[in-house]
Amino acid sequence: MNFLEERIKRDGVVKPGNVLRVDSFLNHQMDIALLEQIGQEFYRRFADKPITKVLTIETSGIAIAYPVAKAFGVPLVFAKKAKSVNISGDVYTAEVESFTQGKINRVMVSKQYLTKEDRVLIIDDFLANGSALQGLIYIAEIAGATVEGLGIAIEKGFQDGGWRIRNLGYQLESLAIVESMNADTGEITFKEQ
Repeated sequence: MNFLEERIKRDGVVKPGNVLRVDSFLNHQMDIALLEQIGQEFYRRFADKPITKVLTIETSGIAIAYPVAKAFGVPLVFAKKAKSVNISGDVYTAEVESFTQGKINRVMVSKQYLTKEDRVLIIDDFLANGSALQGLIYIAEIAGATVEGLGIAIEKGFQDGGWRIRNLGYQLESLAIVESMNADTGEITFKEQ
């Protein structure tokens, strides 16, 4: 069992509807030492790739992606869910479905921050149905950037997102793959890696 699986077992909370709450250490209150460890682990797994940018989606992905970008010494770009006055000019957009929110968001990245010269590592906190990753892959592809790999903190292995992304041919690395969860008992089982 790795460091993230151990933390999920200790502090994660299983809720009905296949929801895993990790908000006490990962995506509401954040354990900075744990995030740094996650950043170093993704760096180790993708160190042979010529990464020029780390790409994620707001909001929860930013905390996971920050230490990864820091480890690589490259900029972090995040897809915004709402256009604001801060985004000027043309944008790349994609529609992504949020598993936890149960809605579709249009996400965007300014064209000035993602180009055909970029070699991108996509990072996110959760992988369930794969919609967010597919949206980020699409944005990178229409920008002409090369997707070098994808890193996920927690993958719900009992849902089809991981299968879909792996079938696209990308290197997908998940630090913890949940094989099953039981809301009645709180039990969480991880896939052997």
